Amino acid sequence: MTIDTLVKKAEVLRNLHHGDEPLVLPNVWDVGTAIIAVEEGFPAIATTSAGVAFALGLPDGEAISRDEMAAVVGAIVKRVDVPVTADMEAGYGDAPEDCAETTRVTIEAGAVGLNLEDGIDHAVGTIYDFDLAVERIHAAREAAEQSGVPAVINARTDVYFSQTLSREEKLAETVRRANAYLEAGADSAFVIGPGVPNDISDLVREIKGPLNIVAGFSTQNVDELAALGVKRISLGGMLSRATLGYYRDTLLQLKQNGRLDFSDQAIPHGDLNKLFST
Repeated sequence: MTIDTLVKKAEVLRNLHHGDEPLVLPNVWDVGTAIIAVEEGFPAIATTSAGVAFALGLPDGEAISRDEMAAVVGAIVKRVDVPVTADMEAGYGDAPEDCAETTRVTIEAGAVGLNLEDGIDHAVGTIYDFDLAVERIHAAREAAEQSGVPAVINARTDVYFSQTLSREEKLAETVRRANAYLEAGADSAFVIGPGVPNDISDLVREIKGPLNIVAGFSTQNVDELAALGVKRISLGGMLSRATLGYYRDTLLQLKQNGRLDFSDQAIPHGDLNKLFST
């Protein structure tokens, strides 16, 4: 894929964050799910690190290497025409240089956007120190500019996973970090974690750039989130987990009572053959 093509796709993806309607991103985990998402008319797609890991029988959280993740992203990019933004977790290393290299590898794979998070351990709610977290985003932006592709950086902050901060402190620290990440070169701010839905209106008002909210931590639907001013709505690992949940439930039903009616929801074999052969 040429630099000119990647630049155009990056511009398309960036512009989708500033339309009248929010950018709704289905998070895919392999080539097949990506093709189906594009067939359903989504103008851009995102990958899910959790979904990619789960499909390989591994846990989320950089259990696979940067190069392995980039290979999945590259395989997807080769089969779809829409812009692809990649979930590259916490950048595969603590240092700003690690985020820079991850950005370069992601662009080389053909993606024109990437997520970078500041979380270290979600279970205990630890995140990178403020100054280091900002420098990591700055390094990613510099790497993108040096590559010639203005990749769309979606800077995620995991402050809401904190088990020690109050709700007010989480909101204030999230706003501080999100605005600092935007100033350092991020294009959008991604806020995730328990309690976020209660503060969406405040986050939209205080954050000086497009806000990304992930479905699954929110009870609002797309229209309600749009009305609040959310500009980017992603699904994280939800589609992957829902698919695996349906698969497990089907197996349980088959084992326990021999039910076969799950086939009613199957995409016809011929339809998939036709879709995947194009």
